[in-house]
Amino acid sequence: MMFPSKYKVLNLSEVSDGQYKILPIRFEDRFNIMKWRNEQMYHLRQSKLLTVDDQERYFTNVVAHLFDKEQPDQILFSYIEGDVCIGYGGLVHINWIDKNAELSFIMDTKLESNHFAFHWQNYLRLIEKVAFNSLALHKIQTFAFDIRPHLYPVLEGFNFKLEARLKEHCYFNGEYIDVLIHAKINKNE
Repeated sequence: MMFPSKYKVLNLSEVSDGQYKILPIRFEDRFNIMKWRNEQMYHLRQSKLLTVDDQERYFTNVVAHLFDKEQPDQILFSYIEGDVCIGYGGLVHINWIDKNAELSFIMDTKLESNHFAFHWQNYLRLIEKVAFNSLALHKIQTFAFDIRPHLYPVLEGFNFKLEARLKEHCYFNGEYIDVLIHAKINKNE
């Protein structure tokens, strides 16, 4: 199966910045994405390990149909270095009436320890072009378990502001933890 090279809702097929780019999620990247999600469940809203069947079903029954929608609830991208997928993410929980969306992003687990900030910065630069310039969203936000202190300085460096701390919002490793919501308003409107 091949996915289209564009989403109907977007008039672009990729956004690039040097050797890094995001392009509409590629079907061929689904098993790497599954592997990374399974390795990084600790910070995702994912309650069980994904199987090959789960991933095939999700990509065939959900992701494939996002491309033709006028207002999809999510727009997913493969994050590419050269020609190799090293991460994925997108705009999820899109609210078209209020013009806002949540950002999601994970990278190849091998890159997390030494290159986390670098790739988050690249990804934010690229996804903001989609969210604010192409889709004219008013606001984008993140929803993160308060277990990733290295995430927040990157967001704040891109002018995301802490909007909320949801106290003891999620049950994680036998205890309730806070969730932090950082947001950025489109200044181009």
